[in-house]
This record gives sequence, structure tokens and C-alpha cells, in this order.
Amino acid sequence: MNSYLIVKTLHILSATLLVGTGFGSAFYLFFANRSGHLTAQAVVARLVIRADNWFTWPAVLFQLGSGLWMANAAGWPLGSRWLSLALGLYAFAGLCWLPVLVLQLRMAKLAEAAVAAKQPLDARYWTLARRWERLGYPAFCAMLAVYFLMVLKPA
Repeated sequence: MNSYLIVKTLHILSATLLVGTGFGSAFYLFFANRSGHLTAQAVVARLVIRADNWFTWPAVLFQLGSGLWMANAAGWPLGSRWLSLALGLYAFAGLCWLPVLVLQLRMAKLAEAAVAAKQPLDARYWTLARRWERLGYPAFCAMLAVYFLMVLKPA
């Protein structure tokens, strides 16, 4: 097996890990927030941060590096329309995701403080949660579009 196929396989696996972790984390925090169980919200918020640190960050970095390496190895110019669009959408998703990381940290701290104080969540938590959702939807849609561009490579 040649190095291109090895990198391509790892690229596909890391793309699955990236989008799967993002979707799974969002799913669980979204529903934990609607559960009315403060402890669940605190635990899930903390675990979402852990998932981003353990899985999402490494996959984000590997995706970019392996994708650029494969484009170069395959002779695809970065200026080609589908590749430029994919890179632009990837950057857009990243620009949405970076503030999400900050929001998640703040949400986790507020939830943990509320659990420790045996108090309901501060209203700031819900403001952060709404922002978190508003940034998550376009980022996820952008990543789905990147998947289609990577597979179809339209002219």
C-alpha cells in the first residue's frame, strides 16, 4: 500500500471522528440542557470539553494537514473551485467553532458552580447556550458540505 492511500484512509477516519464527535457532543449537550437536570448539564458540559480536547482538536489539525498533503500529492491546485470552496467552508466552520469552545468552557463553569452552590443555573448560562447553538448549526452544515465536496469533487 502506498503512502497516499494510508493518509487517505486516516483522513477519512479523522473526518468521521471530527464530525461524529461534534455532532455527538452537540446532541448530548443540547438535550442535557433541555432535561432540567442541573447535574447532567454540568457533567455533559465538562465531557463535551474533554471530547473536543481529546478528539476534535487532533482531528481538526490532522484533517487540514492530511488534506493539503493529499491535494499536493494528487496534483490538485488549491485554487481549483471545489477545493477552494471546501477550504473556505472548513475555515468558516472553524471560525464558528472557536467561539463555541469559549462558550462551552463558560457554560461548564456556570453549571458546575450552580451544582456546587445547589442553586439554579444563572441566566447567563442560557444566553451562552443560545449563542452556542446559533454557532453550531452553521458550522455543522459547513462540515457536511465539505464532506460532499471531498467525495464529489465537482468541476
